[in-house]
Amino acid sequence: MLFELTLQLALILFAVALVAGFIDAIAGGGGLLTIPALMWAGLTPTAALGTNKLQACGGSFFASLYFVRKGLVDLKQIKLALSCAFLGAALGTVLVQRIDVKVLEFLLPFLILAIGCYFLFSKKISEEDRHRVLTPGVFAFTAALGVGFYDGFFGPGTGSFFALAFVSLAGFGLAKATAHAKLLNFSTNVASLVFFALGGKVVWLLGLLMLAGQAIGATLGSRLVITKGTKIIKPLVVIMSLSMSVKLLSSQYDLWFWLP
Repeated sequence: MLFELTLQLALILFAVALVAGFIDAIAGGGGLLTIPALMWAGLTPTAALGTNKLQACGGSFFASLYFVRKGLVDLKQIKLALSCAFLGAALGTVLVQRIDVKVLEFLLPFLILAIGCYFLFSKKISEEDRHRVLTPGVFAFTAALGVGFYDGFFGPGTGSFFALAFVSLAGFGLAKATAHAKLLNFSTNVASLVFFALGGKVVWLLGLLMLAGQAIGATLGSRLVITKGTKIIKPLVVIMSLSMSVKLLSSQYDLWFWLP
């Protein structure tokens, strides 16, 4: 892998990570910025994914820390969900190396677009907690494990999937769901990072530099989640869902080939 970290490149990637951390803390989808930026910088696809997980750990950790300090998260209540998310991501990371993901690649843009539509049109989404559909234990072994597995297996939109699960299945208000989703996403990021690191797919210096940018962006974004709540989360989730769907569809069907 031919890669040289110059000062100019370091500043650009730091800024990209900062913006991605800000977006991720609110709506998810920061990988839409960081992964292409890492590949543009000269990293191979697998090194870009591994390094992205390192810097994403920084953003999800600092966002989670802020939410815990502000009392939006009860760690005791979701410790089983955290464990199941970690286990799911570990299993997904191992399995993705052995299975063709073409079917998932085809379905994913439409699933993410459906999430955006749900957040846009659903009247159930508010700041208030509602009736819980699943008990914490059942939620951990179904939604947390399943989305965690997906993050290790493929990844895009994980934060949105977690947030949707907390809103629709756990009955959480939107700000509370976003806070809990970030903690579970941190757990899955760590699990995936471990296996990428074991495979030698992480550029540590670059990843740590971007981690610092992620930390700043995530802290700023987390503050907006608490102060603005639904007013900012819903529009950003919809925008990021649409962006992810277009990005994935364009990659899958080579739409850019047809552009003048």
